[in-house]
Amino acid sequence: MNPQPFFFYILTPSFHHSFVSHLFLFFYLCFVEEFKVHILGCGSANPLSKHQPASQVLQMRGKLFMVDCGEGTQMRLARQGLQINRIGHIFITHAHGDHCFGLPGLISTMGLLGRVARLHIYGPAELQGFIQTVTDIFCQQMTHEVEFHAVDTTRHSMVYSDRSVEVWTLPLNHRVACCGYLFKEKEGARHINRPMIDCYEIPVCEIGNIKAGADWTLPDGTVIPNERLTTPPSPTRSWAYVSDTRVRDELAPLLRGVGLLFHEATFLNRDLFRAKQTYHSTAAEAGRIARMAGVAQLCIGHYSARLKTPGLEAQLLGEAQEEFPNTLLAQEGICIDVPVCPKD
Repeated sequence: MNPQPFFFYILTPSFHHSFVSHLFLFFYLCFVEEFKVHILGCGSANPLSKHQPASQVLQMRGKLFMVDCGEGTQMRLARQGLQINRIGHIFITHAHGDHCFGLPGLISTMGLLGRVARLHIYGPAELQGFIQTVTDIFCQQMTHEVEFHAVDTTRHSMVYSDRSVEVWTLPLNHRVACCGYLFKEKEGARHINRPMIDCYEIPVCEIGNIKAGADWTLPDGTVIPNERLTTPPSPTRSWAYVSDTRVRDELAPLLRGVGLLFHEATFLNRDLFRAKQTYHSTAAEAGRIARMAGVAQLCIGHYSARLKTPGLEAQLLGEAQEEFPNTLLAQEGICIDVPVCPKD
């Protein structure tokens, strides 16, 4: 007997259940599970031919969150294939040009692209006048609003929250008001236990309710508890961004359990006096904070112009790894999957 044509098969409930389930799984793996950091720039104030001013982007669950926006950031967004208008929230650490001079161009380009969604910018109060001037002079025909949120850089407090993530400030010690940011993923829904879903022939339209915690009732009235239909949610992840600061041991408790810590490491140990003088950190100090906090991985950057000589960045890495072996060097263009920090 000849098999039925494929178009008859796609109308059957079994195909519909299988296709939608796999489509749901694909979306979940591609967007819900993502939590990664793109390094756009990891240089410091003095221009370097090999490094760009500071900026990083967190990509999670289909959203982009930017931290710092040094000059030329929009060009690096394009180079790394990140869509400018997917950025809804920008967090600025402090009012030094290498961390915020990219904002005028970025805001203007968003308008040229027809953005309509409001853009939220967070940072020290000193930035508000700068952003207002930029929008007043260069963005008069802008199609979207820019809302500034002043943050208290002296307190560890939550400044943003949605269904997926919380953002907390990290008080730092720099020459001007300055804070880092801690992004903490919220616990997601429980995972579907596919064999049990198939066993009880639960329709695809009920998957969302099951993931949200609902039980399932069979035609004979038997209640199948949610614990049999699902497995626990994935462990949550977190990313901390610690920019310009003298080393602060007080940060360690706030960073406990962080999966990926970016900590500035402007100087080598030999320049410790210069680091203290300019309110920056050395690589070894960054490694010590990572060790004290028990993070999963450390990434160092914000390289001084003093590191032009070949081999000095490798020396920087070595000094950090003496304190914390699982350390990597920030480089423009890399993307880091944020790991889960093992529990004590």
